Amino acid sequence: VDAHAGEVVVSAAVSLTETLQQVARAHEAASGERVTLNLGASNALARQIVSGARVDLFISADEAQMDRVRAEIVDGTRVDLLLNQLAIVVPDDRSGRVASPRDLADPAVRRIAIGDPAAVPAGVYARMYLERLGLWSVLRPKIVPSGSVRLALTAVERGAADAAIVYRTDLVSARGARAVLVVPLGEGPRIVYPAAVIRSGANVDGGRRFLAFLRTATAAAIFAQAGFTPVP
Repeated sequence: VDAHAGEVVVSAAVSLTETLQQVARAHEAASGERVTLNLGASNALARQIVSGARVDLFISADEAQMDRVRAEIVDGTRVDLLLNQLAIVVPDDRSGRVASPRDLADPAVRRIAIGDPAAVPAGVYARMYLERLGLWSVLRPKIVPSGSVRLALTAVERGAADAAIVYRTDLVSARGARAVLVVPLGEGPRIVYPAAVIRSGANVDGGRRFLAFLRTATAAAIFAQAGFTPVP
């Protein structure tokens, strides 16, 4: 038996970390198949896959990064898995200065952390949202681009930023930061997490099995508890 036969390698957006660890444990308990998670910014993971990384399943935080690996996808396996929402967070100890997106223009808010809007999905979404509100050009001088959505959250937690725009689901792991606004599904950009089996993987069948498990009621309940909206 191939040493990799009992292992599924999953590259997934860092915003899925805690949730996917739970889902992976549930799959391992049900199937006996080990799941190895490679978590990072979706753009970096897509770059690895295009460079030939041995990955069985890719879960991206946006469609653009999944489109980048289109040639590597096993035909017919790409699905929209989850929806997410944006949230504006501030440090725990900050008074109620920020209650709406327009309050980010307040001079007391000097640094706003977001994922790099040129590359990181959460940053792309944050920019789209601020542009829709007509605030991007006003706030742009305050924007501090981060290498991932989790680094943007960390900047607020450590007091290095006065506010950040992250995912609603990042709030589960937030320590020292609180949400002042969760952007309603209809008001923000459509944040979709697609998943697909990758042909360069050592265990493509395992990738298919784990993808099927991600769409079960068991997995959906874990995702929903973390604030994701499973796509039926």
